[in-house]
Amino acid sequence: MTEQITKTTPLDAFRRARRMWLKGEKISLASLADDLHIGRATLFRWVGNRDLLIGEILWSLYEPLYKEARAQTPGHGVDYVVGVFRHINMTILHFSPLRKFLHQDPEYALKMLTSSHSTLHARTVEVNTRLLKDEVRAGHLSPPMNIQSLSYFMVRIAESCLYSDIIGGREPRDEELEDACTAVRILLGGKV
Repeated sequence: MTEQITKTTPLDAFRRARRMWLKGEKISLASLADDLHIGRATLFRWVGNRDLLIGEILWSLYEPLYKEARAQTPGHGVDYVVGVFRHINMTILHFSPLRKFLHQDPEYALKMLTSSHSTLHARTVEVNTRLLKDEVRAGHLSPPMNIQSLSYFMVRIAESCLYSDIIGGREPRDEELEDACTAVRILLGGKV
């Protein structure tokens, strides 16, 4: 009887790290390499560094949520964009693994979530820009400002609500997120 040896892949490393993050476990690349029975150099070649790995984990959670919000939100124009914004951010607000991540190491979490150099922040602005451009191209939206700036402001408004406990010392609330939706509606040139 021959024994089959399964080879660990970069996807295995990512999946293991994602499961760890979702459980609220701190991700150490050294421990992850040991768990996977691979060398640290191999793991670093596959994932870059801890920040890049966590950025990819966060994106792997955000991207399907974004697609779900776009698919499930009815309408078009201002109402559609605000609906997508609400769907995404209400889900994020109540996502307990993210809350754990924020409270375990607030400074690091904010860097990973909101820094202009973070994978998640850059990609969030990018997909939000795409959403706005799609609505403009379809003739459903005519924003009163530059789309890139508008997209960036929308993301920053969401972040200020979602992470208000860390940024400003007050618990995030659904009501404040509704106020953020009103602010986005105004920025889009919609009526309140």
